Amino acid sequence: MFENKSMKTTVDIPEDELREVLRNTGAATKREAIVTAISDFNRRRRLGRLAEKFGTFDHFMSHEQLHRLREED
Repeated sequence: MFENKSMKTTVDIPEDELREVLRNTGAATKREAIVTAISDFNRRRRLGRLAEKFGTFDHFMSHEQLHRLREED
């Protein structure tokens, strides 16, 4: 799953936080939990940047146009 290039590093992580991320991710290993948490963080940031741009498209389909298009199917 995480076979991309990687960087080996040593980091002190509070035990409580690590246990919680293991529990929340359902990961089998600490590495998997941390990589999953980092990936999720980055995905949320990308979505946040996209959400900031939402509504800035001048010629995007209106809600009414989208509704009519859906009704045609």
